[in-house]
Amino acid sequence: MSLFNRPKSLTELVTENLRERIITGEFELGEQLSEARIAKNLEVSRTPVREAINRLEMEGLLVVEPQRGSFVFNLEPEELAKLCDARVCLETTALTSAIQVNPQALHAALSACVDRMKEARGAGNDAEYLFQDTMFHQCFFDCADNRFLNDAYQTIALKMAALRSRLGYHPDHMAKSFREHIELVQCVEQGDIAKALDILKLHIDRKEGSYWSDATQPDGTGSG
Repeated sequence: MSLFNRPKSLTELVTENLRERIITGEFELGEQLSEARIAKNLEVSRTPVREAINRLEMEGLLVVEPQRGSFVFNLEPEELAKLCDARVCLETTALTSAIQVNPQALHAALSACVDRMKEARGAGNDAEYLFQDTMFHQCFFDCADNRFLNDAYQTIALKMAALRSRLGYHPDHMAKSFREHIELVQCVEQGDIAKALDILKLHIDRKEGSYWSDATQPDGTGSG
Protein backbone atom coordinates (compact mmCIF):
# COMPACT_ATOMS: atom_id res chain seq x y z
CA MET A 1 0.00 0.00 0.00
CA SER A 2 1.25 3.47 -0.86
CA LEU A 3 2.39 5.55 2.08
CA PHE A 4 0.06 8.28 0.84
CA ASN A 5 -2.98 6.04 0.56
CA ARG A 6 -4.24 6.61 4.07
CA PRO A 7 -7.49 7.71 5.65
CA LYS A 8 -7.81 11.39 6.43
CA SER A 9 -7.08 12.54 9.95
CA LEU A 10 -9.81 13.93 12.18
CA THR A 11 -8.29 17.36 11.79
CA GLU A 12 -8.51 17.10 7.99
CA LEU A 13 -12.11 15.92 8.16
CA VAL A 14 -13.14 18.67 10.56
CA THR A 15 -11.32 21.27 8.46
CA GLU A 16 -13.14 20.13 5.31
CA ASN A 17 -16.47 20.14 7.15
CA LEU A 18 -16.05 23.66 8.51
CA ARG A 19 -14.61 25.01 5.27
CA GLU A 20 -17.62 23.72 3.34
CA ARG A 21 -20.07 25.16 5.86
CA ILE A 22 -18.39 28.56 5.68
CA ILE A 23 -18.25 28.61 1.88
CA THR A 24 -21.86 27.45 1.40
CA GLY A 25 -23.16 30.04 3.84
CA GLU A 26 -24.27 27.84 6.72
CA PHE A 27 -22.21 30.13 8.96
CA GLU A 28 -22.85 33.84 8.55
CA LEU A 29 -20.06 36.30 7.82
CA GLY A 30 -18.73 37.55 11.14
CA GLU A 31 -20.44 34.75 13.09
CA GLN A 32 -18.63 33.51 16.18
CA LEU A 33 -17.91 29.78 16.23
CA SER A 34 -17.93 27.72 19.39
CA GLU A 35 -15.27 25.02 19.64
CA ALA A 36 -17.35 23.13 22.17
CA ARG A 37 -20.52 23.26 20.07
CA ILE A 38 -18.71 22.17 16.90
CA ALA A 39 -16.98 19.33 18.73
CA LYS A 40 -20.29 18.12 20.11
CA ASN A 41 -21.99 18.44 16.73
CA LEU A 42 -19.27 16.47 14.95
CA GLU A 43 -18.78 14.04 17.86
CA VAL A 44 -15.06 14.70 18.13
CA SER A 45 -12.82 16.14 20.81
CA ARG A 46 -11.98 19.85 20.85
CA THR A 47 -8.38 19.20 19.74
CA PRO A 48 -9.10 18.55 16.03
CA VAL A 49 -11.60 21.42 16.07
CA ARG A 50 -8.96 23.77 17.44
CA GLU A 51 -6.45 22.57 14.84
CA ALA A 52 -9.03 22.98 12.08
CA ILE A 53 -9.73 26.52 13.21
CA ASN A 54 -6.01 27.29 13.04
CA ARG A 55 -5.86 25.97 9.47
CA LEU A 56 -8.90 27.95 8.40
CA GLU A 57 -7.42 31.06 9.96
CA MET A 58 -4.37 30.57 7.73
CA GLU A 59 -6.72 30.24 4.73
CA GLY A 60 -8.38 33.52 5.65
CA LEU A 61 -11.83 32.06 6.28
CA LEU A 62 -11.67 32.54 10.04
CA VAL A 63 -10.36 35.32 12.26
CA VAL A 64 -9.15 34.32 15.72
CA GLU A 65 -9.19 37.11 18.29
CA PRO A 66 -7.43 36.49 21.62
CA GLN A 67 -9.80 36.49 24.60
CA ARG A 68 -12.78 36.76 22.26
CA GLY A 69 -12.92 33.66 20.07
CA SER A 70 -13.07 32.56 16.45
CA PHE A 71 -15.15 34.37 13.86
CA VAL A 72 -16.03 33.78 10.22
CA PHE A 73 -14.28 36.42 8.11
CA ASN A 74 -16.19 39.54 7.19
CA LEU A 75 -15.46 42.36 4.77
CA GLU A 76 -16.27 46.03 5.05
CA PRO A 77 -17.13 47.73 1.71
CA GLU A 78 -13.64 49.20 1.35
CA GLU A 79 -12.09 45.75 1.92
CA LEU A 80 -14.42 44.23 -0.64
CA ALA A 81 -13.35 46.91 -3.07
CA LYS A 82 -9.70 45.96 -2.59
CA LEU A 83 -10.54 42.27 -2.97
CA CYS A 84 -12.25 42.98 -6.28
CA ASP A 85 -9.25 45.06 -7.39
CA ALA A 86 -7.02 42.07 -6.66
CA ARG A 87 -9.37 39.80 -8.62
CA VAL A 88 -9.23 42.08 -11.65
CA CYS A 89 -5.45 42.15 -11.54
CA LEU A 90 -4.97 38.40 -11.09
CA GLU A 91 -7.76 37.12 -13.32
CA THR A 92 -7.05 39.39 -16.29
CA THR A 93 -3.38 38.39 -16.17
CA ALA A 94 -4.26 34.69 -15.92
CA LEU A 95 -6.86 34.85 -18.68
CA THR A 96 -4.44 36.63 -21.02
CA SER A 97 -1.75 34.05 -20.38
CA ALA A 98 -4.13 31.11 -20.72
CA ILE A 99 -5.46 32.33 -24.09
CA GLN A 100 -1.89 32.79 -25.31
CA VAL A 101 -0.37 29.49 -24.14
CA ASN A 102 -3.28 27.02 -23.82
CA PRO A 103 -6.23 28.33 -25.87
CA GLN A 104 -7.70 24.94 -26.78
CA ALA A 105 -7.45 23.52 -23.27
CA LEU A 106 -8.91 26.72 -21.84
CA HIS A 107 -11.82 26.70 -24.27
CA ALA A 108 -12.59 23.06 -23.51
CA ALA A 109 -12.46 23.61 -19.75
CA LEU A 110 -14.60 26.75 -19.80
CA SER A 111 -17.12 25.18 -22.17
CA ALA A 112 -17.48 22.19 -19.86
CA CYS A 113 -18.13 24.53 -16.93
CA VAL A 114 -20.76 26.44 -18.89
CA ASP A 115 -22.46 23.17 -19.85
CA ARG A 116 -22.64 22.20 -16.18
CA MET A 117 -23.89 25.69 -15.30
CA LYS A 118 -26.69 25.27 -17.85
CA GLU A 119 -27.64 21.91 -16.36
CA ALA A 120 -27.63 23.38 -12.86
CA ARG A 121 -29.84 26.28 -13.92
CA GLY A 122 -32.26 23.91 -15.59
CA ALA A 123 -32.44 21.80 -12.44
CA GLY A 124 -32.79 24.83 -10.18
CA ASN A 125 -29.59 23.79 -8.42
CA ASP A 126 -28.19 27.18 -7.45
CA ALA A 127 -25.46 25.74 -5.22
CA GLU A 128 -24.07 23.68 -8.10
CA TYR A 129 -24.24 26.69 -10.41
CA LEU A 130 -22.20 28.77 -7.98
CA PHE A 131 -19.70 25.96 -7.55
CA GLN A 132 -19.24 25.82 -11.32
CA ASP A 133 -18.85 29.61 -11.30
CA THR A 134 -15.89 29.16 -8.96
CA MET A 135 -14.46 26.39 -11.16
CA PHE A 136 -14.85 28.57 -14.27
CA HIS A 137 -12.58 31.27 -12.89
CA GLN A 138 -10.10 28.70 -11.60
CA CYS A 139 -9.71 27.46 -15.18
CA PHE A 140 -7.90 30.70 -16.07
CA PHE A 141 -5.17 29.79 -13.62
CA ASP A 142 -5.13 26.08 -14.43
CA CYS A 143 -4.38 26.94 -18.06
CA ALA A 144 -2.09 29.93 -17.53
CA ASP A 145 1.04 27.82 -16.91
CA ASN A 146 2.15 29.99 -14.00
CA ARG A 147 2.01 28.37 -10.59
CA PHE A 148 3.05 31.56 -8.83
CA LEU A 149 0.05 33.36 -10.28
CA ASN A 150 -2.18 30.52 -9.11
CA ASP A 151 -0.62 30.58 -5.64
CA ALA A 152 -1.45 34.27 -5.39
CA TYR A 153 -5.04 33.64 -6.48
CA GLN A 154 -5.55 30.92 -3.89
CA THR A 155 -5.11 33.52 -1.14
CA ILE A 156 -8.48 35.01 -2.13
CA ALA A 157 -10.23 32.13 -3.95
CA LEU A 158 -11.95 30.69 -0.88
CA LYS A 159 -13.21 34.11 0.19
CA MET A 160 -14.64 34.63 -3.29
CA ALA A 161 -16.37 31.24 -3.18
CA ALA A 162 -17.91 32.15 0.17
CA LEU A 163 -19.07 35.53 -1.14
CA ARG A 164 -20.65 33.91 -4.20
CA SER A 165 -22.71 31.68 -1.94
CA ARG A 166 -24.08 34.72 -0.13
CA LEU A 167 -24.46 37.23 -2.94
CA GLY A 168 -24.93 35.15 -6.07
CA TYR A 169 -28.43 33.73 -5.63
CA HIS A 170 -30.36 36.72 -6.95
CA PRO A 171 -32.05 35.63 -10.24
CA ASP A 172 -30.99 38.78 -12.10
CA HIS A 173 -27.40 38.34 -11.00
CA MET A 174 -27.37 34.68 -11.99
CA ALA A 175 -28.81 35.40 -15.44
CA LYS A 176 -26.26 38.17 -16.02
CA SER A 177 -23.46 35.97 -14.71
CA PHE A 178 -24.41 33.09 -17.00
CA ARG A 179 -24.61 35.35 -20.04
CA GLU A 180 -21.18 36.82 -19.36
CA HIS A 181 -19.63 33.38 -18.90
CA ILE A 182 -20.97 32.35 -22.31
CA GLU A 183 -19.57 35.53 -23.86
CA LEU A 184 -16.16 34.81 -22.32
CA VAL A 185 -16.15 31.31 -23.82
CA GLN A 186 -16.93 32.80 -27.23
CA CYS A 187 -14.07 35.28 -26.90
CA VAL A 188 -11.64 32.51 -25.96
CA GLU A 189 -12.77 30.46 -28.97
CA GLN A 190 -12.16 33.48 -31.23
CA GLY A 191 -8.86 34.35 -29.55
CA ASP A 192 -10.17 37.85 -28.85
CA ILE A 193 -8.16 38.78 -25.75
CA ALA A 194 -9.15 42.45 -25.71
CA LYS A 195 -12.89 41.73 -25.73
CA ALA A 196 -12.48 38.92 -23.21
CA LEU A 197 -10.72 41.26 -20.81
CA ASP A 198 -13.38 43.93 -21.23
CA ILE A 199 -16.11 41.41 -20.35
CA LEU A 200 -14.13 40.01 -17.43
CA LYS A 201 -13.43 43.44 -15.96
CA LEU A 202 -17.11 44.35 -16.16
CA HIS A 203 -17.95 40.96 -14.66
CA ILE A 204 -15.90 41.47 -11.52
CA ASP A 205 -15.08 45.18 -11.30
CA ARG A 206 -15.76 46.57 -7.83
CA LYS A 207 -17.88 49.48 -9.04
CA GLU A 208 -19.91 47.54 -11.58
CA GLY A 209 -20.23 43.97 -10.33
CA SER A 210 -23.07 42.77 -8.17
CA TYR A 211 -20.78 41.89 -5.24
CA TRP A 212 -20.01 45.59 -4.89
CA SER A 213 -23.63 46.69 -5.28
CA ASP A 214 -25.01 44.13 -2.84
CA ALA A 215 -22.37 44.85 -0.23
CA THR A 216 -22.64 48.60 -0.34
CA GLN A 217 -26.40 49.08 -0.52
CA PRO A 218 -28.05 49.00 2.90
CA ASP A 219 -31.03 46.96 1.79
CA GLY A 220 -28.85 44.41 0.04
CA THR A 221 -30.70 44.79 -3.27
CA GLY A 222 -27.77 45.53 -5.52
CA SER A 223 -28.64 45.04 -9.18
CA GLY A 224 -25.39 43.68 -10.73
